[in-house]
Amino acid sequence: MSDFHQNGIITDFHNLTRRTVEALEQELCQFSRRRPMGLILPSLFSELEGPALSAIVDELVKVPYLNEIVIGLDRADREQFLYARDFFSRLPQHTRILWNDGPRLRALDAELEEHGLGSLEPGKGRNVWYCAGYMLSSGRSTVVGLHDCDILTYERGLLARLMYPVAHPNFNYSFCKGYYPRIAEGKLNGRVSRLLVTPLLRALKTVCGPMPYLDYLDSFRYPLSGEFAMRSEVLEGIRIPADWGLEIGVLSELQRNYSLRQLCQVDIADAYDHKHQPVSEDDPDGGLNRMSLDISKALYRKLATQGITFSSEDFRTLKATYYRFALDLIEAYDHDATMNGLSLDRHSEEQAVELFASNLLEAGNLFMDNPRERPFIPSWNRVQAAVPDLLTRMHEAVELDNQGKV
Repeated sequence: MSDFHQNGIITDFHNLTRRTVEALEQELCQFSRRRPMGLILPSLFSELEGPALSAIVDELVKVPYLNEIVIGLDRADREQFLYARDFFSRLPQHTRILWNDGPRLRALDAELEEHGLGSLEPGKGRNVWYCAGYMLSSGRSTVVGLHDCDILTYERGLLARLMYPVAHPNFNYSFCKGYYPRIAEGKLNGRVSRLLVTPLLRALKTVCGPMPYLDYLDSFRYPLSGEFAMRSEVLEGIRIPADWGLEIGVLSELQRNYSLRQLCQVDIADAYDHKHQPVSEDDPDGGLNRMSLDISKALYRKLATQGITFSSEDFRTLKATYYRFALDLIEAYDHDATMNGLSLDRHSEEQAVELFASNLLEAGNLFMDNPRERPFIPSWNRVQAAVPDLLTRMHEAVELDNQGKV
């Protein structure tokens, strides 16, 4: 087994990368007899044309322990969906594609809207939510993993390390979060986590006071990673944001619903690189600009549920406190990069911090101006209570899309 330490909040497995992929997969094949495993891949059609996804599929072809793979496909017309069916056809596992823009799933979405359960705007959260519903309807997997489709450095050991803690029959973990160093091509990456989330959590502790929730989030080495694994029953009860707040939203729901002894994080890769989002200073609906707004709103919403009240003055104080913490961290990151022979552009880092600081105020204004906003997609437990046969009909729709005419 790996070395691990207890950080006082959640169990942290590190150095699991020392074990060979073959050794991990051999054990996972044994675990899969008791805990069948599946994988969710939320994808835009454009990622099928990018440099990463074809290589990811090549690796997944070799994975022996997966029982099923479910791909959520966004922004695809009919011809693109047919292309996707062919693209993923080489996978030997039971593989299904959710054509989220197809007429069958659109009809189900309209029905949910009639019941007041619509899944809000299209986005990664909505994509993952529908995939989770299909996983529940198929009943093929009791352990479900998820990772992004733009990982340029993907190798199948990443998935094995991610699944291992939840799949092990003698472990009691319900959820595992992956982490890794954000270093590629001689650069220190992970700007949103380093320059927004870390200093913002510290600023919130200063402004709002010590809180178990903030300590909990701060205990994750990489809270924004898109890689996690969970027991299938977790999928039924959690409510997740439809926007870029997905990762923070999932962690928040887990803290509310589960004992911290059931949560862990694991070191899954020595190197990790993916498609980098532009800062998009002039486009509030794109890139890191939009991401920082959504993440900030997700944190404000959660703190409000714990009794924290905010005013315009609070958000101005928070902005100033965040800005000071972020500038101090930039200096530390610069020294870290220098000691490790990496490059870091301090000017662009400070520009990003200035944008994030401004967005903290904007997110606060949006939060206060829309008190009736429904930020979360309903849990599948609630959907099944309102429309008991919807999951069955979703399963039928996906089967028809994948095996019949479209």
